[in-house]
Amino acid sequence: MIQMNRLPIKILPSSRRTLVRPFVPSSDSQVEHILFRVFSTSKEDRNRILESIYDRIEVPLEMTKNIFRRHYEHVKHRIPTNLEMTDEDKQFIGAFFTQQYSLESTALFNPSIVPHPVQDKEGALRFIISLRAIGEGHISSITFMEGEVDARYNITLADNSPVIHEPERTEHLYDREVVLKKSHELGILTNLNRPLFDMLPDEFSFEDLTVAMHKIVRGNTFTSREELQVSLNNVQTLVLSNFTLHFTSDDITERAIYPASPSQSNGLEDARFVQFTRDDGSKVYYATFTAYNGKTIMPEMLETEDFKEFKVSTLSGPAVKNKGMALFPRKVNGHYMMLGRQDNESLYIMKSDNLYFWYDYQPLLKPTYDWELIQIGNCGSPIEIDEGWLVLTHGVGPVRTYSLGAVLLDKEDPRVVTRRLKEPLLTPAKEERSGYVPNVIYTCGAMVVNRTLILPYAIADVVTTFATVSVDELMDKMIEIK
Repeated sequence: MIQMNRLPIKILPSSRRTLVRPFVPSSDSQVEHILFRVFSTSKEDRNRILESIYDRIEVPLEMTKNIFRRHYEHVKHRIPTNLEMTDEDKQFIGAFFTQQYSLESTALFNPSIVPHPVQDKEGALRFIISLRAIGEGHISSITFMEGEVDARYNITLADNSPVIHEPERTEHLYDREVVLKKSHELGILTNLNRPLFDMLPDEFSFEDLTVAMHKIVRGNTFTSREELQVSLNNVQTLVLSNFTLHFTSDDITERAIYPASPSQSNGLEDARFVQFTRDDGSKVYYATFTAYNGKTIMPEMLETEDFKEFKVSTLSGPAVKNKGMALFPRKVNGHYMMLGRQDNESLYIMKSDNLYFWYDYQPLLKPTYDWELIQIGNCGSPIEIDEGWLVLTHGVGPVRTYSLGAVLLDKEDPRVVTRRLKEPLLTPAKEERSGYVPNVIYTCGAMVVNRTLILPYAIADVVTTFATVSVDELMDKMIEIK
């Protein structure tokens, strides 16, 4: 057995950490009715109600006031301009258009770890962990924590903020040919919405799309209006899946990526972050994740340099299938490379000249040992070490038990497997069996620091912890593949 140092760290779900979101009813009339009742409330009652809210909500006072002021802005345009509004009035109105959501109250699991973009502490490596959080309605989000590992591989985590903020969202400019190609791949391109693309410029905005859709609807005389609208809305949904999020908070634990498009309406699952080195040596972070709308999955990608601004993009091409894709941390022989699980059973390797389009893929590894006979997949991006590319895998065996394994890929040609663990690196112990999802050990990414594997992993989708493993010992335990 490989000697594994299990650390006493436990990251648990918390219902006390809440995402503070705007609450604006979809019905315009209800908004008007709420505002009417709010303005009918006496000044004395307003002060009493505000003080009661401040006392009840476990969010720092000034932070709460700023949130209410910000959410007031969402309905400000509905208030007559001749009304003089005090700061307390704005907070009071904002309170009625605010809601809290415990986005990690049910489960917090499937961690991914990367070096922090700011390394300013001598003798320690700062890192960022992303986690999959599940809250009310079984909706998945991505939350963040930060910590550090010292020279002796002791790990400490920073405290979490009690409140999480929603980011500002901006739409992209869209490439007409890219959207047309993706529409075809998804099977949503029809004779009804194809004329839409003839009306759009090569690069178009969401407003351009909306104007073109209205023209087609107004000019329609042959097709069922409902059928036409559904067809057009399918393209609109695809376009809305590409956008940028910007956080203003300086505390990374106050940031979370909550579903922000129709394709993500039921959650963002299992982000696999990687620190990617560009050709010029600069660094950027990518994360592949699965967007789920309750019926279909859509592979998407995050891109960030600072974890404050995130570009969200859909991935395209016949190789973009199923879940669990993980990008290599640099180009190999001039190509982007990625791991995937196209057939839902085996591990595949993909190659592309374009980060967002993937056409070339081939089998890499099939289920072989008893602990992985149902399926195997990756557990995060490959890690470059002296011997090659270290890939953590997950294998599913009897009683749908998830265990962690490891393989080594050739550094120059990652399509070649050179070594492989015969036994699991980590499997659920008897006392780790029960939880939100029983019999599961899982991670979405680890990192190597000075020949030591830093491995965050979740147990039964309930608690996330850490272990450290000697890379030298891991290499010794792997069998050679000939």
